[in-house]
Amino acid sequence: MKTLSTVVSLYSAVAMFSVTASAQQLQTSKPTYNTVKKKLQEGKQVFSFTQSKFDVEGYCEAAKHYDYAWFEMQHSTLEFKDVERMIAACPHAGATPMIRLPDAQEWHIQHATDIGALGVVIPTVDDIERAREAVKWAYYPPFARRSAGAGQAASIWGKDYRQTFNDNMLVVVMIESPTGVANAYDIASVPGIDVVIIGNNDLSSFSGFAQEDDRYQAMIKKVHDDTLRAGKIFGQANAKYYTGHPLSKTAKFFQNGPSNDGWKPKGVTNVTAPPPGEHP
Repeated sequence: MKTLSTVVSLYSAVAMFSVTASAQQLQTSKPTYNTVKKKLQEGKQVFSFTQSKFDVEGYCEAAKHYDYAWFEMQHSTLEFKDVERMIAACPHAGATPMIRLPDAQEWHIQHATDIGALGVVIPTVDDIERAREAVKWAYYPPFARRSAGAGQAASIWGKDYRQTFNDNMLVVVMIESPTGVANAYDIASVPGIDVVIIGNNDLSSFSGFAQEDDRYQAMIKKVHDDTLRAGKIFGQANAKYYTGHPLSKTAKFFQNGPSNDGWKPKGVTNVTAPPPGEHP
């Protein structure tokens, strides 16, 4: 009869094998239809447009010109059915669909991926537990715990979607508080986290330091250094940092910013400005 310690040891060995095998699986050569992930792997900077309202025509036009679409579901009234319809209208227009969710709950991440998003942005990640929660629901087994569903994703990304999705998923976490800054290395080190970005305006709000303050800049540098030390990609929500800043050359992922071909959304003069309402 096996002792409890033997059973625990066997379970731990199987779990470790599953994680190792899945990590190796993620590194194998499989179709890359997440073009923004491919660009990041090539060391390129990527930029988005922010979609905060239901507008199929406007979305499909903007998607032709950017690396990815930032569907805003933390600070907007967009619903999953709205985003679902926009993705379905022009799934291969150009921009990779990603959704900023309000949290890392299973049902939010499940809905986002089932409707065809290839990336999620998780805000206000203060500790390793929230980072792990995001990964837990973002990937299929054996790497994580995403459940198989019947959304439109497979009809968009191909019949082998279940087998290729883990290689095409992009998990982005936002550090927006001094607590998150303190835990940045542990957060970035979580397997399955791809990108760590600064939530610039909230970091200023939570810390009480203006973005021009040396103490604020020191926090950005700490997160930058910790993220790169963990082997992950660093970015910032405010695209004004994509050039002319000491960290610009190693920052790769930005909310908003210049399009790939010089196109600008109607009525927008400053493409690097944060969305309305997110100014410090």
